[in-house]
Amino acid sequence: MKFNVDEHGYYGNFGGAFIPEMLYPNVKELQDNYLEIIYDDNFQSEYRYLLNDYAGRPTPLFYAERLSKKYNARIFLKREDLCHTGAHKINNTIGQILVAQRLGKTRIIAETGAGQHGVATATVCALKGLECIVYMGEKDIERQAPNVARMKMLGATVIPATSGSKTLKDATNEAIRDWINNPLDTHYIIGSVVGPHPYPDLVARLQSIISEEIKIQLLEKTGLEDPNYVIACVGGGSNAAGAFYHFLDKAQVKLIAVEAAGCGINSGMSAATTQLGKPGILHGSKSLLMQNEDGQVTEPHSISAGLDYPGIGPLHAHLHESGRAIFMSATDNKALQAAFELSKLEGIIHALESAHALHALKMINFNKNDVVVVCLSGRGDKDLDTYMKHLPL
Repeated sequence: MKFNVDEHGYYGNFGGAFIPEMLYPNVKELQDNYLEIIYDDNFQSEYRYLLNDYAGRPTPLFYAERLSKKYNARIFLKREDLCHTGAHKINNTIGQILVAQRLGKTRIIAETGAGQHGVATATVCALKGLECIVYMGEKDIERQAPNVARMKMLGATVIPATSGSKTLKDATNEAIRDWINNPLDTHYIIGSVVGPHPYPDLVARLQSIISEEIKIQLLEKTGLEDPNYVIACVGGGSNAAGAFYHFLDKAQVKLIAVEAAGCGINSGMSAATTQLGKPGILHGSKSLLMQNEDGQVTEPHSISAGLDYPGIGPLHAHLHESGRAIFMSATDNKALQAAFELSKLEGIIHALESAHALHALKMINFNKNDVVVVCLSGRGDKDLDTYMKHLPL
């Protein structure tokens, strides 16, 4: 079975480009040029230079000794939390800013939930001297105040989305409206493996540096290129796409994707799309999304702003439907427990999004020789207010 995008922008039954007519020239321009641009030698040279000397790659692959002992496996943590700006998002924004420059775009827009993608976009815009507008849900602006301050300090204009649930979905809607109104000079840096083709493929390719490094680092540490398990959290799913990318065609590597179950899958306050969703079109692509009987998108809920999204990227929808990846979920409480556990066992305070992935360790029966890689997608600074409210007595 094929897991990479086809020439029409589909992963199996999911993908495509469902866009307003006014956006067609922009999206077509990107479709026609993105592969040639990103595999050009000059692009790759500048991209790799910035990843290494600016973003701080390669990120460490850390053997978590105490965690390994507890779960009876050889557990490694891919430390994306140590990237410049504190998350994997910088891998994508560096790449897309270089694409935008090569397409002659001078104005950059983005959407953000947890704020990490917004910070990463504002960062590369400051680096390259480009105008930056970030759309962010009003609710997320309140719960991610440190990241809002960072974006403003970096020179970005942060515009609140005040409709709907006032979260990531609504910020994305506003960013798309902006792009429709400013089609000539503006590039939209989508932060996840969502949106119209070629965005899911473009973002996955830019994030694939994560699994590229995992293979090299594992070989050095264990003598094996391929782990038994790769575990990552999934909202839209860019960190998971990057962590899975170079293992997609290796059936012996089990891919574990962990969604946000919120207050419980059937509580009415959840973001577990593969459990609750059905095929539909959202933000320019056909995928799985949470919707009512009339096809209206239902509001998601997660304690983690980065997973508070009613859909999932088309690659992940295909991985779910085909059975190539195993999809699990973690409630808000389970994610908090996993976060507090890792902080005490390994001295790492990571993002609430990543905590969902760590909960999977409790749900899998490992063999003691299993090599397990968990992608720590981001650091926990932005979530300290939430952690403080739930600190165990």
